[in-house]
Amino acid sequence: MESAAELLNVIDVEATCWEGEPPDGAVGEIIEIGLTVVDLAAGERVGRHRVLVRPVRSAVGSFCTELTGLTQEEVDTGLGFADACRLLAAEHRAGERAWASWGDYDRHQFTRQCRAADTAYPFGRRHTNAKAAFTEAHGLRKRPGMAQALRIAGLPLEGRHHCGEDDAWNIAALILDLAARDAWPTAASPR
Repeated sequence: MESAAELLNVIDVEATCWEGEPPDGAVGEIIEIGLTVVDLAAGERVGRHRVLVRPVRSAVGSFCTELTGLTQEEVDTGLGFADACRLLAAEHRAGERAWASWGDYDRHQFTRQCRAADTAYPFGRRHTNAKAAFTEAHGLRKRPGMAQALRIAGLPLEGRHHCGEDDAWNIAALILDLAARDAWPTAASPR
């Protein structure tokens, strides 16, 4: 039986995106949810997951494919957004475990999309902005992007940047590095 205090869900989402403004009627929608489970007590990443999500109000164009590596054909095989949220709750205990993301974009994107789709928000209130924790721990004036933070911490970028699964894995490495330095917040604050 896991202890909720030990396991942390690290989330990174990729969404439909455009080089400029979105086409008329299109909105940014989650198309990939990367999730890495971190055992803070053991100091290791214990699970790596990827959930593809089928957009309904936008499409994956060439800019988005270039950035994320995802194609429309791939995301067409994904779950509907509501089903993806239910999967997070059922299989990854998203409502019970504390969770973290790099910045607040992922949390806000879920909030917006859940509201627009009339879908239950899958996460609990214990969220940590890992970017803010990293910035404070390293005494930085500006909050760095994930790739820059990896360089600052002396950690490798594993996989493809802007792939949700790989980014969640890398963010988890940064969190574990902070935890090893006693710089990871022990109690995630309510969102």
